[in-house]
Formats: sequence, structure tokens, C-alpha cells
Amino acid sequence: MTPAPPLTLDQYAEGVLGGDRAVLGRAITLVESGRVDHRKLAAALLERLLPHTGAARRVGITGVPGVGKSTFIDQLGVNLTAAGHRVAVLAVDPTSRRTGGSILGDKTRMERLANDPNAFVRPSPAGATLGGVTRTSREVMVVCEAAGYDVVLVETVGVGQSETMVAEMVDFFLVLMLAGAGDELQGIKKGILELADAVAVNKADGDNAERALRAASDYRHALRLTTPASAVWEPPVMTCSALANEGLVEIWEQIQLHHARMDASGELAVKRSGQQLRWMWSMVEENLLADLHADPRVRVAIAEVEPEVRAGRLPAPLAAERILGTYRSADGVEGCS
Repeated sequence: MTPAPPLTLDQYAEGVLGGDRAVLGRAITLVESGRVDHRKLAAALLERLLPHTGAARRVGITGVPGVGKSTFIDQLGVNLTAAGHRVAVLAVDPTSRRTGGSILGDKTRMERLANDPNAFVRPSPAGATLGGVTRTSREVMVVCEAAGYDVVLVETVGVGQSETMVAEMVDFFLVLMLAGAGDELQGIKKGILELADAVAVNKADGDNAERALRAASDYRHALRLTTPASAVWEPPVMTCSALANEGLVEIWEQIQLHHARMDASGELAVKRSGQQLRWMWSMVEENLLADLHADPRVRVAIAEVEPEVRAGRLPAPLAAERILGTYRSADGVEGCS
């Protein structure tokens, strides 16, 4: 098959803003690319699209393995499209550390939503990125919002300390839990609950319904020991069954209520502006690291010091200073710090 001809900046922008799904997919591929020429074009495209964003509800969804995140998102997304919303899902697929390939294949895990004309499901391999968020997740959110999707759901790999990265790019952070909280609370990091804007105990159906209610009570108690992130919002704890489509309407109502309160108090604007600054600095750090590794003299220095560090003959701080010194010297800024 002959590859499609490259698109110009105008073609990308017009296609995305016009809701062309094929161009949207190509635009996301562009912003996910690591090629220098692609990154430059992607930056220009994001600048063009940014004025057309900001109105969407941005929701991060995380949870322990087996909690049913994909089933939950599939059902919530179908509910939302039926209510007239357009839903984009950034479903971060776990990546095999051995092969580098995606493991699960999100479109097969969200079959109804993937076939919904008012939804757009984008699987993205997580790679080695902390928090289960790809390097370009923020950029992909911008592109989807510009394409007219008014709800953006971000599924993450699972609960972990660096899930703070997810919370720092969304408006609402939902943590899904399972019943049996008495045992599981021991394995939950306090920091995750402090990030939560709501906790939902999933699979609250059949014989598990009563256990889910007890678990919700335990999580409410645990949340009382945390400091609320907002002066106008106390995270609720609910029960739901994604499989039976029970409790999901109430969860969406809480997301809407949270948005209204945060917007009215001015906290939403402050939160989003802070997220933009953190995005900027993360890009500065990423690009500096990429430049460092791309420098041929730095690569030589790395090849020299790494065996010494492994063998214990060279302290890591001194090795790091040698690498940085080489980089500074290459840029003509030796001695700067």
C-alpha cells in the first residue's frame, strides 16, 4: 500500500478542527513522534489548535489491577455519547518491558465505545513513562479537544506513586477500588487518596454488593485522614457496577458538580494555569535530556563513565558531573551551573 502523502500544517489544522477522524489520527501520530521535524510541525499545530480548546471535561481514571477500568470507561463513554457528548479516550496500554509492544489492545477492551461514531479511542503504549501516561498525553488531549470532543477520559495503567502525573493534567481524578477494603487499605498509598476527587468501589453487584458498601465505608474513613486539595470540594466515596451500569450516572453527576464548583470559585482556572506551567517545564527537561543524549561528545563520555560506575571505581555524582561538564563544554557554557 502506498503511504499517504504528508500533510501541511494547514491541512492538519483544518482536518482536526473539522472533525476529520482520519486527520485526527494522523495528527496524534504526529505529536507522538520523536522525529525532530515532526516535533517542530507538531508544536506549530498545537499553537494553531490551542485557542479551540479548554471547554472539555478532562477526567483521569485509575485503579488497582483487575478493578475493571476498561469496562467502566466503556460503559461510562456509551452513557455519555447517548446523552449527546463526544468522548475521546486516551487508553494507555501497558507495554511489555521485554518486547516493547503493547500487551492488551485497548480497542478490544472497549468494543462498544471503539465502534461508537461519537467516540474516539486512542491506545497509546505506556513504555517506560512513569504514571502510565505517555510522553505526549497532554498534546493528544489538546488535539482531541480541538476536534470537538467535549469529554476526554484518560485511563492509566494502575495505581502508583507517579500517578500524580495523571492528576496534574486533568480536572477530575477518579480512583476505582474493589471491595475487601479492610485488607486492601494496607496496600494503598496515602498519596493516591490525597489526589482523588472521588473514589468509586466498582463491581458492587450480586453477592459483592454488601462487601462493596463496607469497603466504601472504610475508604470514607481513610479519606478523613487526608487533607482535601480544594476548599470547595470534599471527595465523595460511591459504589458502582460498570457491568450492570449502576452508579455511573451518579458518578458523572459528581464530576459535573465538581466542575461547577471549581469553576465558580476560580480554582479551575488556577489549576489549569498551573498545569500549563508544569507541562512547559516537563517539555524543557525532556528536550534538554534528548539534546544531551544526542550530543556525540556526550555519548563518548557516557560510554567512558558507565563501566567505571558499574564497577564501583567512579562515584555516581562525579560521573554525572563529567557528563554534564562535557555537555556544557560542547555548548560553550563550561563552568555554568
